[in-house]
Amino acid sequence: MTILLTGSSRGIGAAVAQSLTTAGHVVIGHGTASGIPADFDEPGAARALWHEALDRADGEIDVLVNNAGVFEANPIDADDWIAGWERTMRINLTAAAELCRLAVLHWQARSATPGFRGGRIVNVASRAAYRGDSPAHWHYAASKAGMVAMTKTIARGYARDGILAFAVCPGFTMTGMADDYLASRGGDKLLADIPLGRVAQPEEVAEAVRFLALDAPPSMTGAVIDVNGASYVR
Repeated sequence: MTILLTGSSRGIGAAVAQSLTTAGHVVIGHGTASGIPADFDEPGAARALWHEALDRADGEIDVLVNNAGVFEANPIDADDWIAGWERTMRINLTAAAELCRLAVLHWQARSATPGFRGGRIVNVASRAAYRGDSPAHWHYAASKAGMVAMTKTIARGYARDGILAFAVCPGFTMTGMADDYLASRGGDKLLADIPLGRVAQPEEVAEAVRFLALDAPPSMTGAVIDVNGASYVR
Protein backbone atom coordinates (compact mmCIF):
# COMPACT_ATOMS: atom_id res chain seq x y z
CA MET A 1 0.00 0.00 0.00
CA THR A 2 1.26 3.46 -0.92
CA ILE A 3 0.46 6.44 1.30
CA LEU A 4 0.95 10.16 0.64
CA LEU A 5 1.55 11.98 3.93
CA THR A 6 1.80 15.75 4.10
CA GLY A 7 3.77 17.53 6.80
CA SER A 8 5.93 14.50 7.47
CA SER A 9 9.11 16.25 8.66
CA ARG A 10 8.38 16.57 12.37
CA GLY A 11 5.91 16.22 15.21
CA ILE A 12 2.73 14.29 14.42
CA GLY A 13 3.72 13.82 10.78
CA ALA A 14 7.06 12.24 11.62
CA ALA A 15 5.37 9.91 14.11
CA VAL A 16 2.75 8.94 11.52
CA ALA A 17 5.45 8.23 8.95
CA GLN A 18 7.29 6.01 11.41
CA SER A 19 4.11 4.13 12.36
CA LEU A 20 3.06 3.49 8.77
CA THR A 21 6.55 2.54 7.62
CA THR A 22 6.92 0.12 10.52
CA ALA A 23 3.65 -1.47 9.42
CA GLY A 24 5.35 -2.27 6.11
CA HIS A 25 3.79 0.33 3.82
CA VAL A 26 5.38 2.77 1.39
CA VAL A 27 5.12 6.34 2.67
CA ILE A 28 5.74 9.23 0.32
CA GLY A 29 6.43 12.17 2.57
CA HIS A 30 6.04 15.88 2.01
CA GLY A 31 8.48 18.31 3.57
CA THR A 32 11.88 19.84 3.11
CA ALA A 33 13.49 17.25 5.39
CA SER A 34 11.39 14.19 4.70
CA GLY A 35 10.30 13.95 1.09
CA ILE A 36 8.87 16.14 -1.64
CA PRO A 37 9.11 19.87 -0.84
CA ALA A 38 5.98 21.92 -1.48
CA ASP A 39 5.02 25.30 -0.02
CA PHE A 40 1.25 25.17 0.33
CA ASP A 41 1.14 28.96 0.58
CA GLU A 42 2.02 29.01 -3.13
CA PRO A 43 -0.62 28.46 -5.85
CA GLY A 44 -0.26 25.10 -7.56
CA ALA A 45 1.95 23.56 -4.87
CA ALA A 46 -0.56 20.93 -3.76
CA ARG A 47 -1.23 19.82 -7.32
CA ALA A 48 2.50 19.62 -8.07
CA LEU A 49 3.01 17.53 -4.94
CA TRP A 50 0.24 15.12 -5.93
CA HIS A 51 1.61 14.54 -9.41
CA GLU A 52 5.19 14.12 -8.19
CA ALA A 53 3.99 11.62 -5.57
CA LEU A 54 1.95 9.78 -8.20
CA ASP A 55 5.03 9.49 -10.42
CA ARG A 56 7.09 8.11 -7.53
CA ALA A 57 4.29 5.66 -6.71
CA ASP A 58 4.10 4.34 -10.29
CA GLY A 59 0.65 5.80 -10.69
CA GLU A 60 -0.99 4.30 -7.60
CA ILE A 61 -1.71 6.09 -4.31
CA ASP A 62 -3.99 4.21 -1.92
CA VAL A 63 -4.19 6.53 1.11
CA LEU A 64 -3.91 10.29 1.57
CA VAL A 65 -3.08 11.69 5.00
CA ASN A 66 -3.43 15.48 5.23
CA ASN A 67 -1.35 16.50 8.24
CA ALA A 68 0.46 19.66 7.12
CA GLY A 69 -0.60 22.87 8.83
CA VAL A 70 0.42 26.08 10.51
CA PHE A 71 -0.56 27.54 13.87
CA GLU A 72 0.32 31.23 13.81
CA ALA A 73 -1.05 33.97 16.04
CA ASN A 74 -3.16 36.57 14.23
CA PRO A 75 -4.51 39.18 16.70
CA ILE A 76 -7.66 40.93 15.51
CA ASP A 77 -5.96 44.34 15.68
CA ALA A 78 -3.13 43.26 13.35
CA ASP A 79 -2.78 45.46 10.27
CA ASP A 80 -2.30 42.39 8.08
CA TRP A 81 -5.10 40.33 9.66
CA ILE A 82 -6.64 39.35 6.32
CA ALA A 83 -3.26 38.21 5.02
CA GLY A 84 -2.78 36.02 8.10
CA TRP A 85 -6.29 34.58 7.74
CA GLU A 86 -5.79 33.76 4.05
CA ARG A 87 -2.35 32.22 4.56
CA THR A 88 -3.69 29.83 7.21
CA MET A 89 -6.68 28.91 5.05
CA ARG A 90 -4.46 28.22 2.04
CA ILE A 91 -2.10 25.98 3.98
CA ASN A 92 -4.47 24.26 6.41
CA LEU A 93 -7.62 23.89 4.33
CA THR A 94 -7.30 24.77 0.64
CA ALA A 95 -4.23 22.60 0.03
CA ALA A 96 -5.86 19.69 1.87
CA ALA A 97 -9.05 20.19 -0.17
CA GLU A 98 -7.13 20.16 -3.44
CA LEU A 99 -5.31 16.98 -2.49
CA CYS A 100 -8.60 15.35 -1.42
CA ARG A 101 -10.14 16.31 -4.76
CA LEU A 102 -7.24 14.86 -6.73
CA ALA A 103 -7.31 11.69 -4.64
CA VAL A 104 -11.06 11.19 -5.17
CA LEU A 105 -10.67 11.73 -8.93
CA HIS A 106 -7.73 9.30 -8.98
CA TRP A 107 -9.69 6.57 -7.21
CA GLN A 108 -12.77 7.12 -9.34
CA ALA A 109 -10.66 6.82 -12.50
CA ARG A 110 -9.20 3.50 -11.44
CA SER A 111 -12.53 2.08 -10.25
CA ALA A 112 -12.83 -0.01 -13.42
CA THR A 113 -9.46 -1.65 -12.77
CA PRO A 114 -9.69 -5.32 -11.69
CA GLY A 115 -8.89 -5.66 -8.00
CA PHE A 116 -9.69 -2.01 -7.28
CA ARG A 117 -9.35 -1.43 -3.54
CA GLY A 118 -10.92 2.00 -3.19
CA GLY A 119 -9.04 4.65 -1.24
CA ARG A 120 -8.83 6.30 2.15
CA ILE A 121 -8.39 9.87 3.32
CA VAL A 122 -7.35 10.78 6.86
CA ASN A 123 -7.43 14.48 7.70
CA VAL A 124 -5.65 15.68 10.83
CA ALA A 125 -7.82 18.49 12.17
CA SER A 126 -7.98 19.75 15.78
CA ARG A 127 -10.25 19.98 18.81
CA ALA A 128 -10.40 23.67 17.83
CA ALA A 129 -12.82 22.61 15.09
CA TYR A 130 -15.40 22.02 17.82
CA ARG A 131 -14.45 24.16 20.83
CA GLY A 132 -12.75 27.07 19.07
CA ASP A 133 -9.39 28.50 20.06
CA SER A 134 -7.80 31.63 21.48
CA PRO A 135 -8.80 35.14 20.33
CA ALA A 136 -5.65 35.26 18.20
CA HIS A 137 -6.51 32.01 16.42
CA TRP A 138 -9.92 32.48 14.79
CA HIS A 139 -8.39 31.50 11.47
CA TYR A 140 -6.88 28.29 12.82
CA ALA A 141 -10.16 27.11 14.37
CA ALA A 142 -12.08 27.97 11.22
CA SER A 143 -9.63 26.11 9.00
CA LYS A 144 -9.89 22.97 11.11
CA ALA A 145 -13.69 23.16 11.29
CA GLY A 146 -13.68 23.37 7.51
CA MET A 147 -11.48 20.29 7.34
CA VAL A 148 -13.92 18.30 9.51
CA ALA A 149 -16.91 19.39 7.41
CA MET A 150 -15.03 18.51 4.22
CA THR A 151 -14.18 15.05 5.60
CA LYS A 152 -17.81 14.31 6.41
CA THR A 153 -18.93 15.53 3.00
CA ILE A 154 -16.43 13.28 1.22
CA ALA A 155 -17.48 10.32 3.35
CA ARG A 156 -21.15 10.85 2.52
CA GLY A 157 -20.55 11.55 -1.15
CA TYR A 158 -18.19 8.77 -2.18
CA ALA A 159 -18.68 5.77 0.10
CA ARG A 160 -20.41 3.90 -2.73
CA ASP A 161 -17.21 4.31 -4.75
CA GLY A 162 -15.18 2.60 -2.03
CA ILE A 163 -13.70 5.94 -0.98
CA LEU A 164 -13.57 6.38 2.79
CA ALA A 165 -12.78 9.54 4.75
CA PHE A 166 -11.91 10.05 8.41
CA ALA A 167 -10.62 12.84 10.63
CA VAL A 168 -8.53 12.97 13.78
CA CYS A 169 -8.91 15.90 16.17
CA PRO A 170 -5.94 16.20 18.53
CA GLY A 171 -5.83 18.60 21.42
CA PHE A 172 -2.45 19.89 22.54
CA THR A 173 0.26 17.58 21.30
CA MET A 174 3.90 17.70 22.30
CA THR A 175 5.26 19.27 19.11
CA GLY A 176 7.08 22.49 18.38
CA MET A 177 3.81 24.33 17.73
CA ALA A 178 2.31 23.20 21.04
CA ASP A 179 5.47 24.08 22.96
CA ASP A 180 5.32 27.66 21.68
CA TYR A 181 1.61 27.98 22.43
CA LEU A 182 1.88 26.54 25.92
CA ALA A 183 4.69 28.96 26.73
CA SER A 184 2.78 31.95 25.41
CA ARG A 185 -0.50 31.12 27.16
CA GLY A 186 0.74 29.88 30.54
CA GLY A 187 1.43 26.18 30.50
CA ASP A 188 0.12 25.26 33.97
CA LYS A 189 -3.26 26.91 33.40
CA LEU A 190 -3.74 25.15 30.11
CA LEU A 191 -2.68 21.80 31.51
CA ALA A 192 -5.26 22.21 34.26
CA ASP A 193 -7.91 22.13 31.52
CA ILE A 194 -6.84 18.62 30.48
CA PRO A 195 -8.30 15.96 32.81
CA LEU A 196 -5.57 13.51 31.80
CA GLY A 197 -3.04 15.97 33.23
CA ARG A 198 -0.73 16.11 30.22
CA VAL A 199 -0.70 16.89 26.53
CA ALA A 200 -0.79 14.07 24.00
CA GLN A 201 2.36 12.55 22.56
CA PRO A 202 2.76 12.54 18.75
CA GLU A 203 2.83 8.75 18.83
CA GLU A 204 -0.66 8.67 20.35
CA VAL A 205 -2.09 10.74 17.52
CA ALA A 206 -0.11 8.68 15.02
CA GLU A 207 -1.71 5.50 16.31
CA ALA A 208 -5.18 6.91 15.62
CA VAL A 209 -4.10 7.95 12.12
CA ARG A 210 -2.57 4.53 11.45
CA PHE A 211 -5.77 2.77 12.52
CA LEU A 212 -7.95 4.90 10.27
CA ALA A 213 -5.58 4.67 7.33
CA LEU A 214 -5.19 0.89 7.48
CA ASP A 215 -7.62 -0.94 9.73
CA ALA A 216 -10.81 0.99 10.46
CA PRO A 217 -13.86 -0.88 9.13
CA PRO A 218 -15.59 0.76 6.16
CA SER A 219 -18.69 1.49 8.23
CA MET A 220 -16.60 3.97 10.22
CA THR A 221 -16.29 6.28 7.23
CA GLY A 222 -17.10 9.85 8.26
CA ALA A 223 -15.90 9.25 11.82
CA VAL A 224 -13.94 11.85 13.77
CA ILE A 225 -11.64 10.56 16.50
CA ASP A 226 -10.71 12.85 19.40
CA VAL A 227 -7.25 12.62 20.97
CA ASN A 228 -7.29 15.36 23.60
CA GLY A 229 -7.12 13.88 27.10
CA ALA A 230 -10.84 14.61 27.64
CA SER A 231 -10.21 18.36 27.42
CA TYR A 232 -13.13 18.46 25.02
CA VAL A 233 -15.77 15.75 24.77
CA ARG A 234 -18.70 15.57 22.36
